[in-house]
Amino acid sequence: MSESISSTNDCIDVLPAHQFDERALASYLSANVEGFVAGVSVKQFQGGMSNPTFRLEDGSGARYVLRKKPPGKLLPSAHAVEREFRVISALRDTGVPVPRTAVLCEDDSVIGTAFYVMEHVVGRVFLDPALPDLAPATRNDVYFAMNTALAALHSVDYSAVGLSDYGRQGGYCTRQIKRWTQQYLASKTDDLAAMDALLTWLPEHLPSEDLTCIAHGDYRLGNMVFHPERSEVLAILDWELSTLGHPYADLAYNCLSYYVPNASRGDLVKADLDALGIPSENEYLKAYCAARGLTEIRDWTFYLVLSLFRLAAITQGVYHRGLQGNASDPRALERKGNCARLSEIAWRLVQHSSARS
Repeated sequence: MSESISSTNDCIDVLPAHQFDERALASYLSANVEGFVAGVSVKQFQGGMSNPTFRLEDGSGARYVLRKKPPGKLLPSAHAVEREFRVISALRDTGVPVPRTAVLCEDDSVIGTAFYVMEHVVGRVFLDPALPDLAPATRNDVYFAMNTALAALHSVDYSAVGLSDYGRQGGYCTRQIKRWTQQYLASKTDDLAAMDALLTWLPEHLPSEDLTCIAHGDYRLGNMVFHPERSEVLAILDWELSTLGHPYADLAYNCLSYYVPNASRGDLVKADLDALGIPSENEYLKAYCAARGLTEIRDWTFYLVLSLFRLAAITQGVYHRGLQGNASDPRALERKGNCARLSEIAWRLVQHSSARS
């Protein structure tokens, strides 16, 4: 694999800060997971700033994936592995691509924190949104496969799959503004003018259209496993931020690569999308609307700004955990300037939208 593509087989030794009692884990899984053979080998997946994720191999060589809460003091409502397990389990037979879950353990005495285990899906994870290792036609297919999977998720009848109480129906954007304002203020380390401006602007510009669906909350290319050879999404990963939410907020977050440059993982902001074979934002939105039977997406700027604000608050939390020494990735301290950068992009969108109106 190249630097822009990883495999779900790529792992490292467990980081010292995230080591746990592997014998206790093996004993628990032998008793609670059908077919699990005694003995376990544990490796850790790289990256991921929130819930540490590990690849397990049992005594027979069968592989599983474990996600757990990180060690240390946690912010309120963060790292909800129980919710991840619930939503993935509920979506199992809906046609939305998710891993099959095996067991949820909420007993902290086993390995120190709550965790769940699911199947290990073998495939590719694309780290660079520009997809430099693929041909233009394949890039196009990958993007529309991602689009189709999101439209499928938003089309699920959440009541029919037992998720009517997975979050509140309606009022999602209001709650998101409140939640991420609180999380940002709880992890704030510097005064940022753009964040202060967004704290005021967002609640004053709430759209009137209030829709509800199952929202992933972190829907991006790097959070899905693609088939080893085909442009097919095999599994959507990292459901920690999922809830009953607004589909356009989820979609806006998915489109942030059109606005946020990423020097280390590719930059679509100034890229020649036609030459790359990657759909423009407008083409991407049209495909989503077609899949869901919509004619348009109103108040698009608001949803983009909300998504940028939320991501800014999340990255501030990552940096704050890095200062505390309990982030899932040792690079957390490198995120110091990300909150300021993201909030400034959001505020420029606000100003540009105001200038047009």
